[in-house]
Amino acid sequence: MNYKADPNRYEKMKYNRCGNSGIKLPAISLGLWHNFGAIDSYENAKEMIHLAFDKGITHFDLANNYGPPAGSAETTFGKVLKEGFESHRDEIIVSTKAGWKMWEGPYGDYGSKKYLVASLDQSLKRMGLDYVDIFYHHRPDPNTPLEETMAALDLIVRQGKALYVGISSYSPEETKAASTFLKQLGTPCLIHQPKYSMLDRWIEDGLLDVLEEEGMGCITFSTLAQGLLTDKYLKGIPADSRAASGRGNGAIESGQIDPHQLKMIHNLNNLAADRGQSLAQMALSWALRDKRVTSTILGVSRPQQLIDSIKCLDNLTFTQPELTQIDQILKA
Repeated sequence: MNYKADPNRYEKMKYNRCGNSGIKLPAISLGLWHNFGAIDSYENAKEMIHLAFDKGITHFDLANNYGPPAGSAETTFGKVLKEGFESHRDEIIVSTKAGWKMWEGPYGDYGSKKYLVASLDQSLKRMGLDYVDIFYHHRPDPNTPLEETMAALDLIVRQGKALYVGISSYSPEETKAASTFLKQLGTPCLIHQPKYSMLDRWIEDGLLDVLEEEGMGCITFSTLAQGLLTDKYLKGIPADSRAASGRGNGAIESGQIDPHQLKMIHNLNNLAADRGQSLAQMALSWALRDKRVTSTILGVSRPQQLIDSIKCLDNLTFTQPELTQIDQILKA
């Protein structure tokens, strides 16, 4: 069956300007970190990508090592594009990254110009694209001069392989330095992608201030704490959860879920219910409460999760008592 996009898709989404740029991103972006690899159902992945676009999600976030196996999420996305979705290429933002180990030897990891250029070339082939909209350096490299890494990002834009560049998981100080280098080269840094959730608030300690000063956008990942900030674990660890899967690669492990966390999750869930939201919806709304957060990346394993999660946009406002109560629950 040929895919026909929902004609009312843009009425269903909130779009936020990304820093000082001309780009707007959907408040919710779709991440392909898990559940889009070669080991996963292709038809399910395809359905989720189509559904996301029908809901107004125009940004699809990938990386060279997403799968598993590494690279297969990009292959899946490229196949979906070829099978009736490529006519919407100019309506979507496609991002990918390099920075974690991708192949053997000294040139398949971190942040050298050799690695970044080669990795993006591979990513473009897997997706069947001439360019990506955003290319990120996925993590800081302590052994490669920052000037080299930023010069590689600048080169990639000048080659036409990416329209914009970003960084991920850089500290406030590293972010400031990277932004300074890129501005000097004439390719401003569009966006930073940090880990951020109610359970991991490190970006509030300086990074958001730097992003605002530098005119950069912010797109958060793991905002649901790998599923911990959902109702999934309220009654234990379900067999089909990431905690039970044992996949690793950054996914939550069963040992991370203890009685203290479960009590905290129950209390947060009760507050969410008082707001007329699920815990996942409240967690997403909470991340978006700060105007400096442009978008948050949603990871889903089935279409209904996407439908449920996107309803967070119906209630993005928090009262001060609610924010105080959240802080008290988190500190208990």
